[in-house]
Amino acid sequence: MLSLDALRGFDMLMIMGFCALIECICQAVPGGTETVLYSNMEHAVWDGFTFMDTIFPLFLFIAGVAFPFSWAKQQSKGLGKGRMYKKIAFRFLALFAFGLMVNGFFRLDFASLRVYSVLGRIGFAWAVAAIIYMNCSRPARIVTASVLLVGYWLLLRFVPAPDSAAGPFTQEGNLVGYVDRVLGIGTLYRGNFDPEGLLSNIPAIVTAMLGMFTGEFVRSDGLDGGKKTLWMFAAAAIMLVLGLLWSTVCPLNKNLWSSSFVLVCGAYSLAMFALFYWIIDVKGLKRWTKFFVVIGMNSITAYVLMHIIDFYGVSSYFLGGAAGFMGAWGPVLISVGELAAFWAVLWFLWKHKVFLKV
Repeated sequence: MLSLDALRGFDMLMIMGFCALIECICQAVPGGTETVLYSNMEHAVWDGFTFMDTIFPLFLFIAGVAFPFSWAKQQSKGLGKGRMYKKIAFRFLALFAFGLMVNGFFRLDFASLRVYSVLGRIGFAWAVAAIIYMNCSRPARIVTASVLLVGYWLLLRFVPAPDSAAGPFTQEGNLVGYVDRVLGIGTLYRGNFDPEGLLSNIPAIVTAMLGMFTGEFVRSDGLDGGKKTLWMFAAAAIMLVLGLLWSTVCPLNKNLWSSSFVLVCGAYSLAMFALFYWIIDVKGLKRWTKFFVVIGMNSITAYVLMHIIDFYGVSSYFLGGAAGFMGAWGPVLISVGELAAFWAVLWFLWKHKVFLKV
């Protein structure tokens, strides 16, 4: 689906440098750093919710949306579950390996290596959700997702970290961090806590499942694209209300990937997909999508490259002189150049049909 590639590209653009560009613009404008726009270009420190917090869950949601199409295609080719399990396992292991590479594996400093990663979480949560999708009916999957969210909330609420007297949803007192501290699997991102820790994979599985429910619905017969769009917007509104109500007892928290966070981000992800689906696949307005598709079709490549190539340095090399004459707007020029250089590399790969498929 073109809408999926475009939405994936839109999502990746944010972490490629567009959010940083918005920050630079806000810093150049008097009073800009006091605006809501500026504050939304960074993750919430702990509890709370910002635009930046939606990027990772949206990517995982999109991976989920694609799976029902992929599984149906493999079945049409006569591929059995055994072969599909191998593909799922390979994808998880490949993403886990890329995650280690991004975290600095080749520095060979294994004592300080962070094992948990964004790519590792995507691989694990998507893999478990895919296996559930292949083996369970829709009602069974709804029950499973509900049990995972409610169970995770109750676990965090009533089983605080034994090594801290702080509250069960604080950085020091939550069970997620305690499990990782006890297991001692690599260096933790925040010292005593890791936002991609082992236990918080549980609700992340549901994020991928929400995407799979969506993909299954879009593939279904009986409704035209316009009505499917309306149903998706309605479902997003319901999830948003439920998530906000739940947040009164279960804080919105990306670090913990809290159950309320899953619903609120699921609402955002579903609404964004519905919007792109309606514009691109229903209305057929496609000409504007190329900019995003170039990124979206090589999203894993983009994520890895941003940790290997210093595109900001490339931009500074060519545009640093001109930026020096622009005062507060100089960093804006450098940021624009960074994005342009990054996109040009992805366009070159797209033009020559070079795609990293995992």
